[in-house]
Amino acid sequence: MPYEGHRKTARQEPLQLNTDLSQSVVIATHSRPWVLSPAPGVHRKMLERDGGETVRRATSVVRYAPGARFKAHIHDGGEEFFVLEGCFSDDTGDYPAGSYVRNPPHSAHAPFSREGCTIFVKLGQIPARDRRTVRINSASPRARWMPCGQGAQSLLLYESAFEHVCLMRWPGGYSGAPVRFEKGLEMFVLKGAFTDAFGRHGPGSWLRLAPGESHALQVLRDCEAWVKSGHLAPGL
Repeated sequence: MPYEGHRKTARQEPLQLNTDLSQSVVIATHSRPWVLSPAPGVHRKMLERDGGETVRRATSVVRYAPGARFKAHIHDGGEEFFVLEGCFSDDTGDYPAGSYVRNPPHSAHAPFSREGCTIFVKLGQIPARDRRTVRINSASPRARWMPCGQGAQSLLLYESAFEHVCLMRWPGGYSGAPVRFEKGLEMFVLKGAFTDAFGRHGPGSWLRLAPGESHALQVLRDCEAWVKSGHLAPGL
């Protein structure tokens, strides 16, 4: 299972990183160094990547310094992100911490942050036939959190025939039975901590479980995570 590597400069970032989706990957992102992107004031931590700056596929944690911005650009393979801290902005509006944004393939924007922000972002991973745009603020009183047993709650962010994206909240002491994910599972821990067969995971932990893997967790303290499933099977 791949883990963190050594510090790299912007010019040394790999063109291929964790591209084999048949392999499970676990990364504690807080232990990874920030690497400067091509835009001044924007740093990132690469988790998976296929390609150079015009990536075919990438998953990263990205940090904008106050006032930092990217030039207008197009995401041929779409983009989805979750705002972890601060406020992210672009042509369509301002998105505070807790916001989930999904932009379909061939969409364009010019992102920036006035006060600074950190986001978890995925590029080039939306099917071309998926044309829906999503804007959800999970911190809003209108967010529809639903009970799902043992004190757990879920907030649906996106669902299609190809994937399911949600936020999950589990209370401390929650113990889940093993579930087999035939088309893969991905998680990014936002708060709290849990243990599973891969170890202990706290805020900033990223897990990508290969198709066919089973997963069961034991929650150590109240936990919240971004969770995506159904999207890692070959051919999707």
